[in-house]
This record gives sequence, structure tokens and C-alpha cells, in this order.
Amino acid sequence: MKRARASRQASGRLSGARPAKPGSLRALAEHLKLSQATVSVVVNNSPAAKAIPKHTKERVLHAAQKLGYRPNFFARSLSLKRGYMVGVLVPEISEGYAASILRGIEDELLSQGYFYFMASHRGQAELIREYPHMLVDRAVEGMILLNTPVVQVLNVPVVAIAGHQRVPGVTNIAVDNKQATFAALEHLVRLGHRRIAFFKGHRGSADTEYRWKGVQRAATKLGIAVSPRLTAQLQQGVTHPGPSVPEEGYESAKKLLEAGEHFTALFAFNDISAIGAVRAFRDAGLRVPEDVSVVGFDDIQAAAYLTPRLTTVRQPLRLMGETAARQLLERIARGNGRYPQVILLPPELVVRESTGPANPNHRGH
Repeated sequence: MKRARASRQASGRLSGARPAKPGSLRALAEHLKLSQATVSVVVNNSPAAKAIPKHTKERVLHAAQKLGYRPNFFARSLSLKRGYMVGVLVPEISEGYAASILRGIEDELLSQGYFYFMASHRGQAELIREYPHMLVDRAVEGMILLNTPVVQVLNVPVVAIAGHQRVPGVTNIAVDNKQATFAALEHLVRLGHRRIAFFKGHRGSADTEYRWKGVQRAATKLGIAVSPRLTAQLQQGVTHPGPSVPEEGYESAKKLLEAGEHFTALFAFNDISAIGAVRAFRDAGLRVPEDVSVVGFDDIQAAAYLTPRLTTVRQPLRLMGETAARQLLERIARGNGRYPQVILLPPELVVRESTGPANPNHRGH
């Protein structure tokens, strides 16, 4: 018995054979009786995998999971000269707007085998300038900017969500603000509202200017006035506007009531500020919508679970993220080819319980 074992060991030494490590590419290939090249192509999802029969790919992936094999990311990157990483730059991560878009970005990137670095700049100009360079230094192949201005030309493809800047090398993903604001104001006008208050977005949001232009254009078409005394700008006077919080809507609504101007409806810049406004109106003894109707913007998850449930303009937030990621990966795959400058996604007015007929007896204070 000992002699047989020694003979096998000597034979192994003489032939130069080495036992494959458990979980290695070689062990997986030997287990499947396939070439290492075939197994590598499948587990790394290389373009050549398209030529491999489906049942073979399924065998390889099942065996890889069973044997605990994971492809070496760095070896794959070096062999293909690809990093499979992108950068994502955001103002902040919140419960609503940004979080929903990021879910769409993440879903699309992960489905294509990409990893991503994310950084939040909180509106600070020096970070908006520096972070893109830091991400490029970390070998990202492209960049997604969410509600973030483009302040320099980058040597990688860039897709901006709600950026609104026509910059060479940048694809913009946006919701049609003209259509969105008209739908919201038309809804209120049809309910008999003529004196409408507004929350204008803070200066840190790229959507503020475009959405406000949409409000003014829609108001002109519908024959209603936009009064400065019935307009409150969110985070006015703040040097570095931060993430939206219900408190800013609460305080802005209180100021509108204290001004003593008559109004029967409020069109808020976003759902977060609308939520704060509803609380302020109720604390002041007003009923929503019997005394004051409220319309938000975004349709974050919480909007459908408030009391009353919030009427709002729905942005397809998750779709915006998915579209941005898909466009970026297509541009990376094509190289420096042609690309769309603007992709507009349609908004949708979602009517719930926070809007109703105007109350002619209510004076707004």
C-alpha cells in the first residue's frame, strides 16, 4: 500500500502535474471536462460567450456556484483592459428623489456586471470640481452626474440626470418640465383655483430654473397670475443648500400664511416640501384639501401613504436611473461614437386626496 502511494507521488513529480486548487479555474475546467478558455469566457461573461451553447453555459455557471469559484476581477480587468467601474456623483442621498434614481442606476449596472463608486458633494463647489477627477483617477470608464452641474470637460463619457446643460460629451436625461408644470396647474385651474401659491426650488437644484420657467409659461397659458407675495423660495439665503427636508416646507408654508395673502392652493417644488406644508396648514387649523389644495412633485414612495395622500407630478425616478446607466454603458461600448444630447422622459400627474375644488370662502390665512 505504501509502495503504491509512493509510486503515484513519484509519478506525479516526474510528470510535473500539480493538483488543481479547489475553487480555481483549472479545477472547474477539469470538473467539467472543458478547456479553461471556455470556462473563463462563460464565468467572465465575455463577448465570445454568445457563441457557446446555452446548456454548456448553464453547466459552467452551476458548477462554478457548487465549487465556490469566483472569477478574479483584477485578472479580468487586465486581460480585457477594462475596469468595469463607473462613477456616480450626487448632491446627497435622501429617502425620496435621489434614492429612487440610484436604485435604477444600481439595477442596470449590476445586471451588466459593473461596479460603481459614489460620492456626494452636498452642493459644495470645490467638491463638484474635485470629485470627478478623483473618480477618473480611480479608473472609472464613465460618469453619471445626478442633479450636478458639469464644470469641466472629462475624458470619459458622461450622462447627466436633471443637469440641463448642453455640454460636449454629455448626454442629458430629464423629465419634460413644461409638460409637468402645465399638467399640475391645469388640474388646479379645472378645480376652480385661481389664487395659487408656489414653492420655488432652492438654488442648489438644477431643476429649479427650468421648472420655474415651466410654471410661468403654464400660468400665462392658463390665464392665472404668479404673485411674488405668494411665492416662497426654499432654503433662500443658504450658502450651500442641502437636501430637502419637510421642515423647509413647513416654515415656507407658515410664511405664506403670515403674509396674509389669499390663496386656495399650493404647488410645491417637490414632495418633501409639500409634506411639510400639509403639516403647517393643519397646525394652523386648515383642512387639506377642503381649505387648501396641495400638489407636490416627484411621487416619492411616501406620497401615497400620507394623510391625505398627496397629489403629485410623478417623475419616473427609477426609469431615469436605468436609462442613464444604460446610455452610459452603450457609450462606453461604442467608444467615441455618436450619442444623444438629450433624452426627455414623460411625467405623469397622479391625482390623489390632497386636491379638491377651490373653497370660495377660504381666505388662505
